[in-house]
Amino acid sequence: MSAIVSSSSSSCLSSSFTYPFENEGLMAKIDRSTCNPRITKNSSKVNGIFCKLSDNGIEENPIGKNGANANFSAKSRMEEYNIAMKRMMRNPYEYHHELGMNYTLIIDNLIVGSQPQKPEDIGHLKQEENVAYILNLQQDKDVKYWGIDLQSITRRSRELGILHMRRPAKDFDPDSLRIQLPKAVSSLEWAISEGKGKVYVHCTAGLGRAPAVAIAYMFWFCGMNLNTAYETLTSKRPCGPNKRAIRGATYDLAKNDPWKEAFDSLPEHAFEDIADWERNLIQDRVRSLRGT
Repeated sequence: MSAIVSSSSSSCLSSSFTYPFENEGLMAKIDRSTCNPRITKNSSKVNGIFCKLSDNGIEENPIGKNGANANFSAKSRMEEYNIAMKRMMRNPYEYHHELGMNYTLIIDNLIVGSQPQKPEDIGHLKQEENVAYILNLQQDKDVKYWGIDLQSITRRSRELGILHMRRPAKDFDPDSLRIQLPKAVSSLEWAISEGKGKVYVHCTAGLGRAPAVAIAYMFWFCGMNLNTAYETLTSKRPCGPNKRAIRGATYDLAKNDPWKEAFDSLPEHAFEDIADWERNLIQDRVRSLRGT
């Protein structure tokens, strides 16, 4: 079993599309044919990406009631989501919700993945990965769209001693991501600094908002420039989070001045690296957001 990455692309979405996902970024396609039907365990982890299967190796339908209508509804959701991805983001990849939760260990104590779909997923993260914190970047409408019972997931998190945090950002929206990155990174940096276990960062597919937060953290707190942090993550988890949103958030933190030059007027690659004093300033400002 392996992750398959497609290379085709599509044009922008027409204005008639109304589904409210904004800026999930490029999707890593996990092809159904790559899931071995001879696998009998409920889960398997290969090449750092975790993929859950049913006992007979057929992808489970986690949404709605049993029956043809539920299966059609689940398939329709995925098709609608992937159409938005391809058209709005010129995105060649797909999210396969029926494959279950998938994730990748990026650096020590930092995991980036897709949305947990049921309480059993939380138990897996605790038992198999020593996850002590979950940082959820989804909005309520994202959770509702996929039919996730978030209350049962947060309840199971509490039972297992996992702190569940939320820093919602709009899907497919680089401006929302730019605004929310400092607060999301503040939560991530605090959780990692506590040192009680791994932090699981997720959005819906774990390939747009969540990796952007992880990259921003590595850029601002791990001494990497943006391109190094970006390559470090995407070499392990194929995806395409919005680099411009990360640059914009970096600029906002480093140049917190009402008279500063507009970000859109800066050169294309501005703030892909920062001076030591700028990094120190960013770290202080991000840490000051704890608890907001």
